[in-house]
Amino acid sequence: MTIKLTDIYDVFGELSIINERDEMVPKNYEELKKYDIDFDFGKIGEDFTKTLFEHNTKVEVKTDRGKWKGSGNIAIEIRCKGRDSGLTVTDKDGHFVYLLTDNEEIIGGFIFKVEYLKEKIRQLHKEGRLKMTMGGDGGMSQLVLLPIKELFTT
Repeated sequence: MTIKLTDIYDVFGELSIINERDEMVPKNYEELKKYDIDFDFGKIGEDFTKTLFEHNTKVEVKTDRGKWKGSGNIAIEIRCKGRDSGLTVTDKDGHFVYLLTDNEEIIGGFIFKVEYLKEKIRQLHKEGRLKMTMGGDGGMSQLVLLPIKELFTT
């Protein structure tokens, strides 16, 4: 069931919001109805998140120890001890969650469709711009280094 601001307005009349000085101020219907425009778009994100966490979606999670701050990269494991691992073996229809930390506290991150992330790696490899290194537990993991500033460029 979708509830629109017009429904709320019909029941409650004038609504109030809290302004930058923590004061309750009235909002009239004309000001509020503009939020109906963004509601449907915002619902896309809510539905995506609900599906991700409630519907058995395959999710690979990586938590960065803060190296991203100095390097500007995220590191994606593709092999460990010579065997495919990490992103390479993650279900192509799944999602890859990459969390960023600062002082061992999660401060943000990214959610990628696995196929999008794999395509980004293929693109950088094709362009000769793919950087790789060894790291992880005991330096046994082969990692792809992806510049954060290029994650969403085409």
